Amino acid sequence: MAGPAFEALRTHGLAFPEAEEDFPWGHTALKVRGKSFAWLDESDGALSLTVKLPASRDFALVFDFAAPAGYGLGRSGWISCRFGAGETPDLDLLQRWLAESYRAVAPKKLAALLPEED
Repeated sequence: MAGPAFEALRTHGLAFPEAEEDFPWGHTALKVRGKSFAWLDESDGALSLTVKLPASRDFALVFDFAAPAGYGLGRSGWISCRFGAGETPDLDLLQRWLAESYRAVAPKKLAALLPEED
C-alpha cells in the first residue's frame, strides 16, 4: 500500500490533461500521449520522484534530496528526488515540479491548459 505522499503526487499528476499511468520496470510512470513526464516509486517506505525541470533544475539541485537523474537523463534536465522512510516531503514544491515537468513534455496545446504558476 502506497503512502500518503506517493498518493498525493500520483493523484496530482493524473489530474493533468490526458495524463495516464503506466508501470514499466515495476515503477509508476505518469505519461501524456505516450511520453513520460514523471516516475514515482515507493519501496520499503522510501519515496522517489523523477521529473524534467528545464527552468527549476539548478534550484532543485540545491536540496539534499535531489540529484541529476541516472541513465544520462540528468544532462537533459531530469532530476530525481529521494526521501527516506519517515521523511516528510514538501508536497507543494513537488507538485509544482510535476506541473513543470508536464509542461516540458506535453504538447503545447495541452500544457497551455494548466493554470499559470504563482
